Amino acid sequence: MFSENEIAYLKSQRLARIATVAADGQPDAVPVSFEFDGRYFYVSGRNPTHTRKYRNLRAGNNKVALVVDDLESVQPWKPRGIRIYGTAEFVEWEGRFGLKTTMRITPHTSWSWGIEPHVEGFTGMHKVVHTIG
Repeated sequence: MFSENEIAYLKSQRLARIATVAADGQPDAVPVSFEFDGRYFYVSGRNPTHTRKYRNLRAGNNKVALVVDDLESVQPWKPRGIRIYGTAEFVEWEGRFGLKTTMRITPHTSWSWGIEPHVEGFTGMHKVVHTIG
């Protein structure tokens, strides 16, 4: 699963970018707000069931990519973030904006950079394959 540092980072962030794929194979990436409960990511919005990401999921393309990133500083340049590959499904969930149909993402694989403390010889990328279930 996610390390303590990764969980703290994810819980400190509110914006991400999600990529879904349309039935015709066209990828679509958009910024979204999200919530993270330590296991799943929840993506909703003002009118979530009328968005392209929801239509793509309804069309049977449940694979998604989610990127949460920022710049810790620009002097010196210190990007940090987490990229998540996973599968999505619709659930009714009560998040910070109330009860609504929400996309729940189950992470399968994640990569993080700039979040874990520097370890001698460490390239800066931390990969985790998540156990489903």
